[in-house]
Amino acid sequence: MSTLAAMAQPLASSAEPLAANLVQSVDWLAVAPPTLTAVVGLVVLVADLFVGEQKKALLGWVSVAGLAASALLLLPLLDGDRSTFCLTGDADVCSYAADRFTLVIQFLVLGGALLAALLSVTTLKDADKRLPEGEYWFLLLSSAAGAALLPASRDLATLVVALEVASLPAFALVGIRHGDRKSSEAALKFFLSSVTATAVSLMGISFVYASTGTLYLTQIADRIQNVDGQLHTLAQTGVVLTLVGFAFKTAAVPFHFWVPDTYVGAPLPIAAYLSVVGKTVGFSGLILVTVVALPSYADVWGPALAALAALTMTVGNVGALRQQATRAYSAVRLLAWSSVGQAGYLLVPIAAAAYSDDAERSVGSTVAYALMYAAVNLGAFAVAALVGRTRAANRITDYRGLYATNPLAALLLAFFLLCLAGLPPGIIGLFAKVTVFSAAVDAGLGWLAVVMAVNVVIALFYYLQWTTLLFRAPEGEPAAHRVPAPLTAALALTGVLGVALSGAPQLVLRFTDTGLF
Repeated sequence: MSTLAAMAQPLASSAEPLAANLVQSVDWLAVAPPTLTAVVGLVVLVADLFVGEQKKALLGWVSVAGLAASALLLLPLLDGDRSTFCLTGDADVCSYAADRFTLVIQFLVLGGALLAALLSVTTLKDADKRLPEGEYWFLLLSSAAGAALLPASRDLATLVVALEVASLPAFALVGIRHGDRKSSEAALKFFLSSVTATAVSLMGISFVYASTGTLYLTQIADRIQNVDGQLHTLAQTGVVLTLVGFAFKTAAVPFHFWVPDTYVGAPLPIAAYLSVVGKTVGFSGLILVTVVALPSYADVWGPALAALAALTMTVGNVGALRQQATRAYSAVRLLAWSSVGQAGYLLVPIAAAAYSDDAERSVGSTVAYALMYAAVNLGAFAVAALVGRTRAANRITDYRGLYATNPLAALLLAFFLLCLAGLPPGIIGLFAKVTVFSAAVDAGLGWLAVVMAVNVVIALFYYLQWTTLLFRAPEGEPAAHRVPAPLTAALALTGVLGVALSGAPQLVLRFTDTGLF
C-alpha cells in the first residue's frame, strides 16, 4: 500500500498544474454583446411556447430591445482593448479579442440586425400569422449572435463556428415562408452552395493546421513563414481553399450566383439583413484570415483578391444594368445585383493591403466603406419594404410617381441611391468611393482603380434611372403608402445616419484605425 501511495503522489502533483492550465478566466464584459444577443434569442424561443397568439408581437419588441441593449454594451469596451480565452502560457495568444476592429464590426452587425428587426416587425404583422414569429425571432437573433462573434475570433476554429452560427439560421430564415415554392427554392440554393463553400474552406483550414500545428491567427502568421519545404505546397493550397468560403460569404464572383434568387425568395427584411450583415461577416472573416493570419502569403491572396474585385464589381453592375423595370421583383433584383457590385468595391482595399506598406489603413478603407454601405443600403431596402406593402411584385415601375404619394420616402430613396452612386448630395458615398480609390492607387494597383472608375460610371446609369422615376408623373391611380411606426423608425435612423455622415464625412476617418496590428 505504501508503494502505491508513493506512486500516486507524483501523479497527483503533476495533475494539479495540468488542471490549473486548463482553467481559463472569462472576461464577461468583453463577450457580453454576442452573449446577450444569444440569450435573448433563447428567451424569445421559450417565451413563444407560453405567449398567446394575440401577444406574439411582444416577441418582436423584446428582440428589438435585446439587439439595442447588445449594441449599448459596446460602449464600456471603448476604454481599451480586451481579450479572453487566452493561452495560460502566453497571454497574447487568445481566441477572443475585443479590439477597435471588433467593436466597429460588431456595431455594424448589431446595428444592421436592429434595423432588419424593425423592418421585420411590420413584415410579420402584414403576414397575418403566415410566418412563425417565435422561430423567426430566434433564428434572426441566433444569426446576429454568430455574426457579432466572428470579428472577435482570433483562431480558425472559433472563426468557422461563428461563421456557421451566423449562416445556418439564415438558411432557415430565407425559406421560412411555408408552402412558398420561391422561398423554398431560394433557401435550398443558398444552403447547397454555402455548404459546398464551407466544406472547401474547412479543407483549406485543415491544410493550414497541418502545416503550422496551430489554429491561432497570430501563431499561424509566425509559423507559416518557416514551413518545411515539403509542406510548402500544402500550405499554399490551404491558403487558397480557405479563402473560398469567405469569398462566398462576400458574394464575390464566381460565388455570387445565389444572391438574386435568395434575395427575391426571402422575406424582404432578411434580404436586407443578408445584404449588410451577411456581407460584413464575410469581409471581416476575409480580413482576419488574410491580413492577420497570412500576411506572408500576400503574393498569393493579393492578386487573387484584386482579380476577384475587378470581376465582382463588373458582373454585379452589368447584372443590375440588365434588369427590366417591368419584371416582377425587379427592384429587389436590382438591389441584389447592386450589392454584388458593391462587394467588388469592398474587396479593393483588402487586395491593396497585400501591396501596401500600411495594411491597416487599407483595411480601414474597407471598414469605412462598409459603414456607409450598411446605412444607405438598409435605407433603400426600408423604402422597398414600404412600397412592397401595396405593390407585392415590387417592380421598379411601381416606384414611378412615389414623390406624389409619399414625398419623404421618395426623397430618402433618392438620397440613398445617390449615396450608392457616389453623387452629391450623397457626400458620404462619394467620400467612401474616393477612400477606396485612393487605397488602390497608393498600393500601385492603377489598373484596378481604372476598372473601379469604369464601374462607377456604369452604376450611375441604373441608379439615376431609378431616381428620376421617383419624380415622374404617376401612371393610373397612385397607391397611398401608410408608414407603420417600426418602418418609420427604420427610415428615420438610416436617413439621419446618412445625412449626418454626408454633412461630416470626416467622422468615417475615425474608423480607419482598426487596431488590428
